[in-house]
Amino acid sequence: MSTERRAPLDRRRVADTALRLLNEVGLDGLTLRAIAKELDVKAPALYWHFKDKQALLDEMATQMYRRMAAGTALDPADTWQERLLKENRGLRTALLGYRDGAKVFSGSRFTGADHGREMEAALRVLTSAGFTLAQAVRAARTANAYTIGFVTEEQGVRPLPGERREGYDIGERARRLADYPLAAEAGKLLFDDYDEQFEEGLALVVAGIEARYGIT
Repeated sequence: MSTERRAPLDRRRVADTALRLLNEVGLDGLTLRAIAKELDVKAPALYWHFKDKQALLDEMATQMYRRMAAGTALDPADTWQERLLKENRGLRTALLGYRDGAKVFSGSRFTGADHGREMEAALRVLTSAGFTLAQAVRAARTANAYTIGFVTEEQGVRPLPGERREGYDIGERARRLADYPLAAEAGKLLFDDYDEQFEEGLALVVAGIEARYGIT
């Protein structure tokens, strides 16, 4: 710990520390003061690197993306369907690795150009399959938005794997909605088996893209 604290303070070190702290305190508890305390510096020292919390969130999202890209095995020979499936499975896995990961990632702006390489490769797979660039962008954006939205809702129930937020007991929910049998039964489908739910929803998105643009 002392060795880490003597290391030079830079943007990456601050962001990495913030990501570690995120799992302990969540997004609401992630303040510049808390991060500075973890780094054993005064809070004003962080403003040399980040003008505000959103600037820090942008760097955190960038680090999350870099780690995701490094851990997702892509093949230039992928079909466009395979590429969308792999990328969005990888995104979900990455976001689930952090408490409130989807909230941090959503709406943040990448601070570097690293993502350009992966974006270029993904768009090339889609356009080579017959999509126009505009169609490729819409298809990728739709799948991406589905994944981020899904994980946001998932983490509202399970902040981290193995945790479950109070108030999401399926049996209790069914008892409260006993007068509405379909809504009561839907709880098992809404708040459990998230892996299966995600895969089914992603398959629907891909099938919808196929149907919309007629590219198989």
